[in-house]
Amino acid sequence: MKHITCIEDLRQLHMRRVPRAFFDYADRGSYTEDTLRANSEDLAQIKFRQRILVDVSKRDLSTTILGEPSAMPLILAPVGLLGMQHGDGEIHACRAAQAAGIPFTQSTMSICSIEDIAAAVDKPFWFQLYVMKDRGFIKALIERAIAAKCSALVVTVDLQVIGQRHQDIKNGMTVPPEWSLSKLVDFATKPGWVSGVLRGKRRTFGNLAGHLKVSEDITSLSTWISSQFDTSLNWKDLDWIRSIWPGKLVLKGILDVEDAELAAKTGAQAIVVSNHGGRQLDGAPSSIEVLPEIVDAVGSRMEIMFDGGIRTGMDVVRALALGAKSCMIGRAYAYGLGAGGQEGVAKALDILSKEMLTTMGLCGVNTVAEIDDNLLAV
Repeated sequence: MKHITCIEDLRQLHMRRVPRAFFDYADRGSYTEDTLRANSEDLAQIKFRQRILVDVSKRDLSTTILGEPSAMPLILAPVGLLGMQHGDGEIHACRAAQAAGIPFTQSTMSICSIEDIAAAVDKPFWFQLYVMKDRGFIKALIERAIAAKCSALVVTVDLQVIGQRHQDIKNGMTVPPEWSLSKLVDFATKPGWVSGVLRGKRRTFGNLAGHLKVSEDITSLSTWISSQFDTSLNWKDLDWIRSIWPGKLVLKGILDVEDAELAAKTGAQAIVVSNHGGRQLDGAPSSIEVLPEIVDAVGSRMEIMFDGGIRTGMDVVRALALGAKSCMIGRAYAYGLGAGGQEGVAKALDILSKEMLTTMGLCGVNTVAEIDDNLLAV
């Protein structure tokens, strides 16, 4: 991977190595993709103050996330179906994150199960929860996360109703994959992906095995999710979740100051300012547009994490300068996983960390704690 210089290089390699349906699942957004584009475009509009003749010889990315040391202000966000980007993808991504000294978040909709990952890695990881209609199953899922010693529970709150992703429907996105001539042709040109997935532990949702019937002839993944996810989910349900989960709680999918104020009253340790990567409410503002007002409203009461559109280390520094304590990345590392498994994720993290260090140096700061809006040309 010596010729890979940026996240976009990993994206291009991912596109060549992984079947179209799974690449598009990771890459695309909902409806007209206006919010997907805004996430990246609005970040790019934020300009830095270039500073000179400052001693930046001791630059250091280390910080704390939820009170725990982290080598840099990054978290691998929950991404569904990682095991369909690369065989045992969740395990490879978690190992890369732990080797880099940062948290990994497993998705409810992962291919490997909680137990698969726990048996394959050395340290605790975070678990992300989607609340479904079968509350007995959800209670059991939380208890499995406790048994696996997961160190934080991330409750995603912006997917009770699923935004239509046109490309998934066009691609006939199902798990396990439904077979068609076009898919067989596509798979035949990706022998490395096929052999990796066939060697993997599973080819369907590991956390749901034996609990929920996942039909193999579902018309689409989104149809199945729509039938299972609980549209009645509300703030009171967080009290129920907290009655089962004893550890650190993160609410992911906050995009409005009013909701941030309500979130601060739940006892959660952190929120993630996120629009689900432009995969849900198309026409919603970019995550970076609403970050400053949410930080102003609740930043003194809970930890603010940022998610949405990060493709460079410069983007991470932009979000930190506007008040985020850390950033979640999703697509940026999924591209690395599809491009080269654990090595590809490690490469993505290496790229981002070097870009962060360079940006800090050229802005005249040495530590993450020094990053604030003084770095920005406003």
